[in-house]
Amino acid sequence: SLTIRRTFPVARERVFRAWTDPEALRHWSCPLGFTVSTAEVDLRVGGRYRVAMHPPDAGEPSIAWGTYREITPPTRLVYTWQWEGGAPDETLVTVEFRDLGGETEVVLVHELFPAPDVRDLHNQGWASCLDNLARYFAAA
Repeated sequence: SLTIRRTFPVARERVFRAWTDPEALRHWSCPLGFTVSTAEVDLRVGGRYRVAMHPPDAGEPSIAWGTYREITPPTRLVYTWQWEGGAPDETLVTVEFRDLGGETEVVLVHELFPAPDVRDLHNQGWASCLDNLARYFAAA
């Protein structure tokens, strides 16, 4: 598993909304240099999400999708994670949003990887996504 902690200088409700609003996801939910063409969210337990990330070289998109298992606004999200058309391995993402009085600490745990190299690639991807999220908040 991997755990990433990041603090953002905005209210917890706003960070939770950025994680669950399709329009916000289009701005940050991909590694640096990629773009999101599609962000779909059915925000309910059992509902699905789908995010299509396009690489900078205009190659085929990488599409992440999964099912929401727990939604507790504005404190916690738990959802599965899979790659469309890729390996059948389903992993699990848990995101906690901790109120720090005007700032929010995000604690992201991604687990159930089939191998360490897969975990390491996701660690790099999430770090880049969270950098994008910081830029998204700074630009607003």
